[in-house]
Amino acid sequence: MAGRDKDEERPLTGSAFARGARLASLPASFAARTTLGLGKRMVGAPAQAVLTDVQRRTADQIFSVLGQLKGGAMKFGQALSVFEAALPDELAGPYRDALTKLQDAAPPMPTSTVHRVMTAEFGVDWRRRFPAFDDQPAAAASIGQVHRATYRDPETGDETEVAVKLQYPGAGDALLSDLRQISRIAKLFGVLAPGMDVKALVAELRERVAEELDYGLEAEAQRAFAEGFADDPYVVVPMPLAHTEHALVSTWMDSSGSLADVIDHGSKEDRDRLGEAFVRFLFAGPSRVGLLHADPHPGNFRILDDGRLGVVDYGAVARLPDGLPDVIGRLLRASVDGDYEAVVAGLRDEGFLRGEALDPEVMERYLAPLIEPARAETFTFSRAWLRAQGQRLSRPDAEGFGTARQLNIPREYLLIHRVWMGGVGILCQLGATAPFREILAESLPGFAD
Repeated sequence: MAGRDKDEERPLTGSAFARGARLASLPASFAARTTLGLGKRMVGAPAQAVLTDVQRRTADQIFSVLGQLKGGAMKFGQALSVFEAALPDELAGPYRDALTKLQDAAPPMPTSTVHRVMTAEFGVDWRRRFPAFDDQPAAAASIGQVHRATYRDPETGDETEVAVKLQYPGAGDALLSDLRQISRIAKLFGVLAPGMDVKALVAELRERVAEELDYGLEAEAQRAFAEGFADDPYVVVPMPLAHTEHALVSTWMDSSGSLADVIDHGSKEDRDRLGEAFVRFLFAGPSRVGLLHADPHPGNFRILDDGRLGVVDYGAVARLPDGLPDVIGRLLRASVDGDYEAVVAGLRDEGFLRGEALDPEVMERYLAPLIEPARAETFTFSRAWLRAQGQRLSRPDAEGFGTARQLNIPREYLLIHRVWMGGVGILCQLGATAPFREILAESLPGFAD
């Protein structure tokens, strides 16, 4: 009994063995379901119905385990979820509901654990600084959860309604342990995102663990964004008021939901308006504050009562003190203008091309459909468009996989690339129509030159 209570008090960490066992159960369960499905087909069950049932059950278990474990498992699931729009319908259908749940919620810490963390971070008299504190979390994510409270400034005595983000006990060890285990069973997750280099994604998440666990760094980044986007017509960033090693106190934002809800049941008007706000925020960050928000999953983007987009969670950022590299804008503009000789030369100079010479005409056929959003005054992103691009780029011919094999993403561009791809995934989930070319001209150095 005592052992069970202790485990309930430590929902994130538990034992490394227990967490590993949960993750290790996934491929074994998948194999068992596949074998059972084969048996059903042998006795006459329709093949497609059996396949759909196996996929649905696999999705339910995968995301149930990831959500319960939180930590690196939850973070990986959130990172994976933004690519849902690229899946074929027969694969995406069974997974979509589970992915949406992952984007926006996780099982909460017990109240006793919450109080223990508050005492450790703010002292035994923490309730004097927080005269009102809701024990039930308003939101939960991979390494922390958020509580609504009233904060009394220790110097002025002024009271402010706030969000208190508390880091789960043992978050660092759990993050690393989970990500190591996920890397070992990467092939299983490949069924969720065919063609994705899951091990590379996990490696990148592991590299950023230390930054995401440092609430001092997060408070610094969030303050920069809050100041840079003060009075912005599209976006609101909550102002950090105080922080400790494992707690971050920010101004409260009333929210009716997140982009995950808009993806699920939003109107076309909301999809377009919020999609535009989302992409404007991603592109404006580097030029305004020298930072790129690097965790673009829908749960981090809240819908405010005044129609603006509230952006939270600044633990993962790309530091770009000089803004986005202008070479990106220059090469994108050359692509829009059809100057693919300049594109090939520029990609080679920046280290994006390797091996033998690449024919500019081949590069044009490879890139042209991807340049569509920058060519027109407005562009409608969609799941169908993204799936078509994925299928085209993975073909074994010269314009597909043959060209892809010659492309290389230099290390300094990796995070920018992942954020942009994640952003495109969200826009396609939204089905948003946005003035993408105008946004590029305003915020992408080199594009309008």
